[in-house]
Amino acid sequence: MSQVNAHQALLHRICRMYCTDADDRQDLYQEIVLQLWRTWPSYQGRAKFSTWLYRVALNVAISSLRQRTRTPRAEHFGDVVLDVAPPPDTGPDAEDLGQLYHAIERLSDVEKAFVLLYLEEHTYEEMADILGITQNNVRVKMHRVQDKLRHLLTQPA
Repeated sequence: MSQVNAHQALLHRICRMYCTDADDRQDLYQEIVLQLWRTWPSYQGRAKFSTWLYRVALNVAISSLRQRTRTPRAEHFGDVVLDVAPPPDTGPDAEDLGQLYHAIERLSDVEKAFVLLYLEEHTYEEMADILGITQNNVRVKMHRVQDKLRHLLTQPA
Protein backbone atom coordinates (compact mmCIF):
# COMPACT_ATOMS: atom_id res chain seq x y z
CA MET A 1 0.00 0.00 0.00
CA SER A 2 2.85 2.37 -0.79
CA GLN A 3 0.35 4.29 -2.93
CA VAL A 4 -1.33 5.42 0.29
CA ASN A 5 1.94 7.02 1.33
CA ALA A 6 2.00 8.88 -1.97
CA HIS A 7 -1.48 10.28 -1.21
CA GLN A 8 -0.88 11.26 2.44
CA ALA A 9 -1.34 14.96 1.75
CA LEU A 10 -4.73 14.27 0.18
CA LEU A 11 -5.82 12.23 3.19
CA HIS A 12 -4.72 14.99 5.54
CA ARG A 13 -6.75 17.53 3.55
CA ILE A 14 -9.83 15.33 3.84
CA CYS A 15 -9.25 15.09 7.59
CA ARG A 16 -8.86 18.88 7.83
CA MET A 17 -12.11 19.34 5.96
CA TYR A 18 -14.10 17.15 8.35
CA CYS A 19 -12.36 17.76 11.72
CA THR A 20 -11.42 21.02 13.37
CA ASP A 21 -9.56 19.43 16.30
CA ALA A 22 -6.02 18.15 15.68
CA ASP A 23 -6.58 14.97 17.73
CA ASP A 24 -9.79 14.24 15.84
CA ARG A 25 -7.95 14.77 12.54
CA GLN A 26 -5.28 12.27 13.58
CA ASP A 27 -7.92 9.75 14.69
CA LEU A 28 -9.77 10.17 11.40
CA TYR A 29 -6.54 9.76 9.42
CA GLN A 30 -5.81 6.50 11.22
CA GLU A 31 -9.37 5.27 10.66
CA ILE A 32 -9.13 6.07 6.93
CA VAL A 33 -5.81 4.23 6.59
CA LEU A 34 -7.27 1.26 8.50
CA GLN A 35 -10.29 1.14 6.18
CA LEU A 36 -8.04 1.41 3.11
CA TRP A 37 -6.03 -1.53 4.40
CA ARG A 38 -9.18 -3.56 5.15
CA THR A 39 -10.78 -2.88 1.77
CA TRP A 40 -7.58 -3.23 -0.28
CA PRO A 41 -8.38 -6.87 -1.23
CA SER A 42 -11.68 -5.71 -2.76
CA TYR A 43 -9.99 -3.07 -4.97
CA GLN A 44 -10.21 -4.50 -8.45
CA GLY A 45 -8.51 -1.76 -10.41
CA ARG A 46 -11.59 -0.80 -12.45
CA ALA A 47 -11.31 2.78 -11.21
CA LYS A 48 -8.13 4.79 -10.78
CA PHE A 49 -6.48 4.21 -7.42
CA SER A 50 -7.04 7.84 -6.42
CA THR A 51 -10.76 7.54 -7.20
CA TRP A 52 -11.04 4.45 -5.00
CA LEU A 53 -9.01 6.14 -2.27
CA TYR A 54 -11.27 9.22 -2.35
CA ARG A 55 -14.39 7.06 -2.11
CA VAL A 56 -13.12 5.15 0.90
CA ALA A 57 -11.70 8.26 2.63
CA LEU A 58 -14.82 10.37 2.11
CA ASN A 59 -17.11 7.56 3.25
CA VAL A 60 -15.04 7.08 6.41
CA ALA A 61 -14.91 10.84 7.07
CA ILE A 62 -18.65 11.30 6.66
CA SER A 63 -19.48 8.20 8.72
CA SER A 64 -17.09 9.30 11.44
CA LEU A 65 -18.56 12.78 11.54
CA ARG A 66 -22.08 11.40 11.80
CA GLN A 67 -21.07 9.12 14.64
CA ARG A 68 -19.29 11.94 16.51
CA THR A 69 -22.37 14.15 16.28
CA ARG A 70 -24.61 11.34 17.55
CA THR A 71 -22.43 10.52 20.55
CA PRO A 72 -20.85 13.70 21.90
CA ARG A 73 -17.84 13.33 24.13
CA ALA A 74 -18.32 13.64 27.84
CA GLU A 75 -15.34 15.47 29.29
CA HIS A 76 -14.88 16.86 32.76
CA PHE A 77 -12.36 19.65 33.18
CA GLY A 78 -13.16 20.54 36.78
CA ASP A 79 -12.32 24.12 37.62
CA VAL A 80 -9.73 24.44 34.88
CA VAL A 81 -10.27 27.32 32.49
CA LEU A 82 -9.15 26.58 28.96
CA ASP A 83 -8.20 29.34 26.58
CA VAL A 84 -8.13 27.57 23.25
CA ALA A 85 -7.11 29.60 20.25
CA PRO A 86 -7.06 28.44 16.65
CA PRO A 87 -3.65 27.53 15.29
CA PRO A 88 -1.78 30.64 14.20
CA ASP A 89 -1.85 31.06 10.48
CA THR A 90 0.61 33.49 9.01
CA GLY A 91 0.90 35.17 5.70
CA PRO A 92 -1.03 37.76 3.73
CA ASP A 93 -4.01 35.45 3.03
CA ALA A 94 -4.31 33.96 6.53
CA GLU A 95 -7.49 35.87 7.41
CA ASP A 96 -9.19 34.98 4.12
CA LEU A 97 -8.17 31.35 4.53
CA GLY A 98 -9.56 31.28 8.05
CA GLN A 99 -12.87 32.72 6.84
CA LEU A 100 -13.01 30.14 4.05
CA TYR A 101 -12.42 27.26 6.46
CA HIS A 102 -15.05 28.67 8.82
CA ALA A 103 -17.56 28.83 5.94
CA ILE A 104 -16.66 25.31 4.80
CA GLU A 105 -17.22 24.00 8.35
CA ARG A 106 -20.82 25.21 8.07
CA LEU A 107 -21.49 23.12 4.93
CA SER A 108 -23.09 19.68 4.98
CA ASP A 109 -20.92 16.57 4.76
CA VAL A 110 -21.68 16.07 1.08
CA GLU A 111 -21.11 19.75 0.27
CA LYS A 112 -17.69 19.52 1.94
CA ALA A 113 -16.84 16.61 -0.35
CA PHE A 114 -17.64 18.74 -3.39
CA VAL A 115 -15.49 21.60 -2.11
CA LEU A 116 -12.60 19.29 -1.37
CA LEU A 117 -12.70 17.70 -4.81
CA TYR A 118 -13.00 21.13 -6.43
CA LEU A 119 -10.02 22.48 -4.48
CA GLU A 120 -8.06 19.38 -5.52
CA GLU A 121 -8.79 20.46 -9.12
CA HIS A 122 -10.67 17.32 -10.11
CA THR A 123 -12.69 17.45 -13.30
CA TYR A 124 -16.46 17.02 -13.16
CA GLU A 125 -15.97 13.61 -14.73
CA GLU A 126 -13.59 12.56 -11.95
CA MET A 127 -15.91 14.01 -9.31
CA ALA A 128 -18.82 12.04 -10.76
CA ASP A 129 -16.75 8.83 -10.60
CA ILE A 130 -15.66 9.45 -7.03
CA LEU A 131 -19.11 10.44 -5.76
CA GLY A 132 -21.07 7.95 -7.86
CA ILE A 133 -23.34 10.52 -9.53
CA THR A 134 -23.72 11.91 -13.05
CA GLN A 135 -21.59 14.76 -14.37
CA ASN A 136 -24.70 16.88 -14.81
CA ASN A 137 -25.61 16.31 -11.17
CA VAL A 138 -22.05 17.33 -10.20
CA ARG A 139 -22.42 20.58 -12.15
CA VAL A 140 -25.74 21.42 -10.50
CA LYS A 141 -24.52 20.58 -7.01
CA MET A 142 -21.23 22.47 -7.50
CA HIS A 143 -23.13 25.55 -8.58
CA ARG A 144 -25.32 25.33 -5.46
CA VAL A 145 -22.35 24.77 -3.16
CA GLN A 146 -20.50 27.73 -4.68
CA ASP A 147 -23.58 29.93 -4.19
CA LYS A 148 -23.90 28.77 -0.59
CA LEU A 149 -20.23 29.46 0.11
CA ARG A 150 -20.51 32.94 -1.40
CA HIS A 151 -23.49 33.60 0.85
CA LEU A 152 -21.68 32.26 3.94
CA LEU A 153 -18.61 34.37 3.18
CA THR A 154 -20.61 37.57 2.81
CA GLN A 155 -22.68 37.25 5.98
CA PRO A 156 -21.23 38.24 9.34
CA ALA A 157 -19.83 35.44 11.49
